[in-house]
Amino acid sequence: MLPGVDPRTMKNMMAKMGIKSTDIKANRVTIECDDIDIVIDNPQVTKIEMQGTTSFQVVGDVSESENDADIEISDDDINMVKEKTGIEDTERIREALEESNGDIAQAILKLSNPDES
Repeated sequence: MLPGVDPRTMKNMMAKMGIKSTDIKANRVTIECDDIDIVIDNPQVTKIEMQGTTSFQVVGDVSESENDADIEISDDDINMVKEKTGIEDTERIREALEESNGDIAQAILKLSNPDES
């Protein structure tokens, strides 16, 4: 906000311009990315609606952590890929499943068409 301006006055000015803001009581905000998670503890979250668009302003204690979402690959998944591709190398199949984030169909395509990967 602008320094020296009363928050109530600021809110009234924004309302006159068609800007609506709402405070949201949140305990934590998490932004999940492919490789990291951004966590904001003790957040002050404001929802801002303006010209048909909604945005959020988040202020708080920021920390980052690597996203370690391990993919569970079952024996059934491996056997399914073996059956469809005719490949017996279990480790090669496991690697293809890990690279495709556990997507069986994508792993089968990857192993069936190694030149296209």
